[in-house]
Amino acid sequence: MAVHKLHFDDFEEVDYDLIAIHTALEDYRLAYFLNQHLPVLFRKNQDEITISSKEGHSWFSRFTYEEAEAETSWNLVSNKNEVIPDSTAPQDGLFGSMGPVASKVWLLPEFRKVDYFLKIENGPMPIPEVAARIHAIDRISAVYSVDAATVKSKHNLIF
Repeated sequence: MAVHKLHFDDFEEVDYDLIAIHTALEDYRLAYFLNQHLPVLFRKNQDEITISSKEGHSWFSRFTYEEAEAETSWNLVSNKNEVIPDSTAPQDGLFGSMGPVASKVWLLPEFRKVDYFLKIENGPMPIPEVAARIHAIDRISAVYSVDAATVKSKHNLIF
């Protein structure tokens, strides 16, 4: 009987492109403008991305567009959110009656200044053209491609 071995290095292949977007727009407004400038039709995905940390749980909004024929998948994901503290214990002291203090959490902590990420799997357009079309939208500060192989917390991008 033959023995088959699987190596983890076989599964670490990056098969998507990642674009960072800096903007003050709300997620639904950004999805609307992307629908106008790109060949996509983003819709709000009810399955938000959940991240658990030592501070608590946080949910990141997600807009998706999938084209079954071309096996293309586009995901617009927010990078910043506030964490909901797990602790329900009352706090004593001067500021105990204020309630829990919200703190920020990031989907990809190494990119704290990025507001949104656009994850494209099997995209029909070259990434520089996609970035140029996104940059044409008003109130977009910066758009650039991120080398997905260098992302440290790429496990957060599995959805």
